[in-house]
Amino acid sequence: MTETARSLRAPFPGAAPWLSPAATTYTLFCPSLDTSPLIARDFVATVLRALGLDTLVDAAALCTSELVTNACVHAKGGGSVLWLSVETWRVRVIVFDGDESPPVMRELTPGGWEEGGRGLYLVDALTEGHWGTAAALPAGGNLVHPDGKAVWFDLAAPSASLTR
Repeated sequence: MTETARSLRAPFPGAAPWLSPAATTYTLFCPSLDTSPLIARDFVATVLRALGLDTLVDAAALCTSELVTNACVHAKGGGSVLWLSVETWRVRVIVFDGDESPPVMRELTPGGWEEGGRGLYLVDALTEGHWGTAAALPAGGNLVHPDGKAVWFDLAAPSASLTR
């Protein structure tokens, strides 16, 4: 079974993949524990349901779980930080960890069903390619803490259903 890495196809929809000052933002610290992906998934699902964005819950929860799982399994250090940013036109999730190594999409083997290696493919499919990576921690639109990386995704928000 041969696995090869390929470069991430990580389009940035804007100039920088960070948080908009107009967004409502929720933050969660995710320690490097087996329970963190479940807790992060539930956190995102609960916030989106509370805001009336039920149509985004399944995709956002699955993508969040994949990114937090990758941070717990592959990143070295003290866990990760998750930001959930909600605007009238999009939902953005950013997961920052202290490991500078970018995530790698592995080539799928002909069987394609080995354990692991499909998470970023799911994120790419569910977000229609609206995800990426960056080397720095976002803070108020500025880049700080250059040690580590952020992996993020966007989902288009149905603006008519957003209730606050």
